[in-house]
Amino acid sequence: MTIRENLERIKENIAEACCRSGRDPRQVRLMAVCKDQGPEKIRQALGLGVRLLGENKSQEAEAHMRHLPEGGIEWHFIGNLQKNKINKILSLFHLIESVDGVKTLEHIHKRVDDGTEVYIEINIGEEKSKSGFTAEGLKRAMPYIAGLAKVNITGLMAVPPYFEDTEKVRPYFARLRQLRDDINRQAVGNMKIAHLSMGMSHDYAVAVEEGATLLRIGTALFGRRKP
Repeated sequence: MTIRENLERIKENIAEACCRSGRDPRQVRLMAVCKDQGPEKIRQALGLGVRLLGENKSQEAEAHMRHLPEGGIEWHFIGNLQKNKINKILSLFHLIESVDGVKTLEHIHKRVDDGTEVYIEINIGEEKSKSGFTAEGLKRAMPYIAGLAKVNITGLMAVPPYFEDTEKVRPYFARLRQLRDDINRQAVGNMKIAHLSMGMSHDYAVAVEEGATLLRIGTALFGRRKP
């Protein structure tokens, strides 16, 4: 299938999931994940109206940025955040979604003058192979995070455990939504969680039903990456 056909199918699936859950499709944003994609495919997506692009590696992002128009694109960093690359990532990207610990928040806080918006990465399945705060770890850290005033946490991002049966993923998405609600009830000044970045090519419809506001989609849009 073409990228146009894939995008139409994704939009239809989002609309149907919103209908099932009583949501407005305009509440859900689609991010095109550009990992291992050539600039020609990314340009096709841009030509179809996609304006939010996600990158896992800063070096690959720089290569893509050189071949794409400068204006009208919102770039999010969604990969592993190495401390020695934070300055570069802050300069390249509009938003970092993968802030995985207090130390990372401290590094960002020290490097920005006027404040910046970030998402916190949650290890929602508490898997040893994945980075991020646990839900309880983030709750414990909230009083300290409140003092990092130049970092505004406006979203939570998670990659739940993979299951072929996407219904088995649903409890993890629901857990992330509940964590958002718990945090917002605390009314911490720099933690107003409006966004849930959850759901990928395999499970995005379930994520929408559970409250996702941003979907990170690569394969379902661009097709399978070359080995």
